[in-house]
Amino acid sequence: MNTPASPTPPASPTPPPVRLLIVDDDPLVRAGLTLMLGGDASIDIVGEGTDGDEVEGLVARLRPDVVLMDIRMPVMDGLTATERLRRRPGAPEVIVLTTFHADEQVLRAIRAGAAGFVLKDTPPALIVDSVRRVAAGDPVLSPAVTRQLMARAAGAGHDDRAGRADRARRRFGGLAERERDVAVAVGRGASNAEIAGSLYLSVATVKAHVSRILAKLELNNRVQIALLVHDAGLLDTDGEDGGGLP
Repeated sequence: MNTPASPTPPASPTPPPVRLLIVDDDPLVRAGLTLMLGGDASIDIVGEGTDGDEVEGLVARLRPDVVLMDIRMPVMDGLTATERLRRRPGAPEVIVLTTFHADEQVLRAIRAGAAGFVLKDTPPALIVDSVRRVAAGDPVLSPAVTRQLMARAAGAGHDDRAGRADRARRRFGGLAERERDVAVAVGRGASNAEIAGSLYLSVATVKAHVSRILAKLELNNRVQIALLVHDAGLLDTDGEDGGGLP
């Protein structure tokens, strides 16, 4: 007697391409990015902008999922454009383009809600990967770069650090104890799986906590959680838990 063959499982549907808007005042950069990224089937370049003051209008018309935005532009820089854009309901994710590996402008972009940054000389395959990851909700910042940003934030003047610490601690006061534990773990750079293991939670529960933390603190991504943890002084210089809130 022949055993009936097992049915072939249906193929997973191919996700739609990521809708990408490129904003840079240099036409050669825009042309190069369009050439590099336009050939990938997972990315649909829906438009180009030449300055930050065009971004909100282009986003309203083209509905991109991700904006790849230069920092330095003559009329409105990419930092101001990112701040204005990320205040809009349902705003697309932003990746900033920069020629610097980490500086105060990148730090400001992350605080404004950018999901990460890429260098202009990044290989095309890595830019494609960055766009895909950001569209999926995964910030594009390596742990090494995050540490550099934290160090630069720590190098601010004493009065500025004290004011940020006070504001950050007040914001953390609205979190439940377990949410605070998860936030501190995010600040250490731990992944969801690592947090789940250290706190004896499921990965799904950790994801739910992270989502609630983002909503309660009105943040956009994990990097902003990490910066706020740092501002509040909840980590010591070795990245360990620096103590509880008052």
